[in-house]
Amino acid sequence: MSAIITTQNTELTQHVIDMIKTCFDPEIPVDIWELGLIYEVNLDTENNLEVKMTLTSPSCPVAESLPVEVENKLKGVGGIKTAKVVLTFEPPWTKEMMSEVAQVELGFM
Repeated sequence: MSAIITTQNTELTQHVIDMIKTCFDPEIPVDIWELGLIYEVNLDTENNLEVKMTLTSPSCPVAESLPVEVENKLKGVGGIKTAKVVLTFEPPWTKEMMSEVAQVELGFM
């Protein structure tokens, strides 16, 4: 599964994705983009950003801190007016949501 991206500004969206790729689940040595934890990236015409993400499980130890870290980093992306991270568990995350890069890195392929 890859993230749903809605935007007209592909350059700014790429900066957002690059920033997301600097965020890691501390228990897994792969960034959250490659893990498939990002479900949606929505950037409106006024550069207000909303990112819908999940965690590997609802009881993940970083449930309180990781979404806040992601949101704070995204607020620092030049050109972004506002940034909001929405946490969801629908659909539940599965290892099949990982990119091939992540699956290789973690030994699933």
